[in-house]
Amino acid sequence: MVATALPGLRRVEHVMGMPIVIDMRDDDADAEMLRRAFDEFRSIDARFSTYKADSETSRLNRGEIALADLHADVREVLARCAELRTETRGYFDVRAASASVIDPSGLVKGWSVDRVAGILSGLGARNFAINAGGDVIVRGCAHPDDCWRVGIQHPSLSDKVAAVVVANDLAIAT
Repeated sequence: MVATALPGLRRVEHVMGMPIVIDMRDDDADAEMLRRAFDEFRSIDARFSTYKADSETSRLNRGEIALADLHADVREVLARCAELRTETRGYFDVRAASASVIDPSGLVKGWSVDRVAGILSGLGARNFAINAGGDVIVRGCAHPDDCWRVGIQHPSLSDKVAAVVVANDLAIAT
């Protein structure tokens, strides 16, 4: 049996403390699309990381920057986090560990995947998958297949798949 090369481009990079995989299946996908997608992930990491001393999140936690001076993306995410705190009656809270320290990571990973999917779509990508540590978005088809297949790791048997979700346009967090 001869393996057939898949259309498009694929790349994995370590960003935001995890491997991020982008699999583009369009024949006209180009390296510039991947560069812009990973540049956005790096930019988000630079603003939101709780591990980088110069990120806006870290600077806000140290009192070095005011809410009004934060990048619009950071203000947007923090506003959504506040809404989620209300909607979940406090189960989701960026201040869960400490009243004086925020950590929006619980929202940022999925938000960033959605954001990069929008960028790729805006650049003309039609068939792609993004996986950032279990936060997955699939769009279009996994050419030459008609659908994407997202395996969900078994919660207690790490070498087993608990289920496979078959879809064309879906966001899922595992």
